[in-house]
Amino acid sequence: MPIKTFRGLIADATIDTISLHTNDGSIGYRIKKFQLFPSDPTADNENIVQIYSVPQTTTGTAVDFADQTLLGVAMWSNSSTSYLYSDDGIVIFDNMVFNQDIFVSHRSSQGGKAINYYIELEQVKLDLNENTVATLKDIRNIASQ
Repeated sequence: MPIKTFRGLIADATIDTISLHTNDGSIGYRIKKFQLFPSDPTADNENIVQIYSVPQTTTGTAVDFADQTLLGVAMWSNSSTSYLYSDDGIVIFDNMVFNQDIFVSHRSSQGGKAINYYIELEQVKLDLNENTVATLKDIRNIASQ
């Protein structure tokens, strides 16, 4: 299936919306790649970027793998004295297919530093049953927030 890519520069304590919804929900998506790169790699950076399947009201550095709306998380940190070396980690929950918008949240613990992100999504054709399950799961998750 085709790959869709998204990239952006996200400021500290903000949430970006990536619009994916369709009228009939017949196209699903799965995250294949998620990468971060600081806007200033020569400065101190500590960033947490999380991708959710439902809208978020706050950003934070806490990561909860029990949250069923969490699709992926990435961390980037480096020191200005050794900017060529970074300590970054990325976790993607590959088996999660979604057919609605996704929400990218960012929190920096280093004075409000912005960070670049890059996301690759694999398109998945959904049959009627898969479409219904994906849509109902998103509705249920929104209602429980």
